[in-house]
Amino acid sequence: MGNCHTVGPNEALVVSGGCCGSDDKTYTVGGWAWAWWLITDIQKITLEIMTLQPKCEDVETAEGVAITVTGVAQVKVMTDKELLGYACEQFLGKTVAEIKSVILQTLEGHLRSILGTLTVEQIYQDRDQFARLVREVAAPDVGRMGIEILSFTIKDVYDKVDYLSSLGKSQTAAVQRDADIGVAEAERDAGIREAECKKEMMDVKFQADTRMADSKRELEMQKAAFNQEVNTKKAEAQLAYELQAAKEQQKIRLEEIEIEVVQRKKQISIEEKEILRTDKELIATVRRPAEAEAYKMEQLAEAQKMKKVLTAQAEAEKIKRIGEAEAGSIEVVGKAEAERMRLKAEAYQHYGEAAKTALVLEALPKIAGKVAAPLSRTGEIVILSGDGGRVTGEVNRLLAELPVSVNALTGVDLSKIPLLQKMVNPQA
Repeated sequence: MGNCHTVGPNEALVVSGGCCGSDDKTYTVGGWAWAWWLITDIQKITLEIMTLQPKCEDVETAEGVAITVTGVAQVKVMTDKELLGYACEQFLGKTVAEIKSVILQTLEGHLRSILGTLTVEQIYQDRDQFARLVREVAAPDVGRMGIEILSFTIKDVYDKVDYLSSLGKSQTAAVQRDADIGVAEAERDAGIREAECKKEMMDVKFQADTRMADSKRELEMQKAAFNQEVNTKKAEAQLAYELQAAKEQQKIRLEEIEIEVVQRKKQISIEEKEILRTDKELIATVRRPAEAEAYKMEQLAEAQKMKKVLTAQAEAEKIKRIGEAEAGSIEVVGKAEAERMRLKAEAYQHYGEAAKTALVLEALPKIAGKVAAPLSRTGEIVILSGDGGRVTGEVNRLLAELPVSVNALTGVDLSKIPLLQKMVNPQA
């Protein structure tokens, strides 16, 4: 049995060993491989870029000047099967730091050997050529290790005896001098050229202004003529447009009138139909119901009239019968009353004065009741008098005046009746 092992594109998988003591090796980059248990070995090696910073301090050049040079190199393990096998033989099982250390020492050795063959000026002024030379010399050696130099550049070059500084100063002074001379000459030439240019510019400007004025004048004249022609054409076009518009408006108005006439005729026809419809509707909804209602009212009035006539006749008959009955009863009562009055008159005539006196005495209680009616609503009568005999005198005076009042009303003299005489005058 075994396992399946995988690696990414930045690693190489090395499978070694096998059955029967086989020494075959399998290299897999960014893929998978099968490994048997116990009889195969699995190892990985990185394919990522490794950055190295080789530095050579105080290395003497061809002129004997000690300088220090630092560079930057980008290297990686090559993926070609044969070269990958070289890299695995030398670096498999080592860490990245150990691999960097081996390659760094190789690069620094080649860098020192090349520095001894060049002058300071060659190294300082042409760094790219120097870096390319280092890369070309070191490439075969690191290539035999399965390593590829992707890039190599010189980062810094300096010395401790100010050789480069002095070299730079002299060159800077010469450059500064040449620069000042060049600036002065350039300023002189620039002033001359500027004056010439200004003169040429003024001449050109004057000529341009003149041509511009002429062109402007011609343009204005052409514009005036053009405007006149345009205005004339516009006026003619406007008049033609207004005339045509008037004609079209007239045509439109005539068509509108015809349309209005047709619409009016249709409207009249519709109104006539509406009148007929309304007339029929009124006949159906107003006239017929009105006639029916009038006939109904007429019949009701006739029936009411007949009812009233019959009621009046019945009432008249009733009144007639009641009148006849009342007349009969009145006649009987009148006859009885007449007979009573006749008998009463005969009795009064027979008794004479005594009958009159009896009538008066009969009427006295009624008269007294009528006179005393207002006093019946009085709860109490108080007569204020300091003398008790005076009250008695007042009562006697009223009784004495009673016969006089009755005599004045009836003509009967109560003073002649013995009983009343005692009542009126108890002392007699």
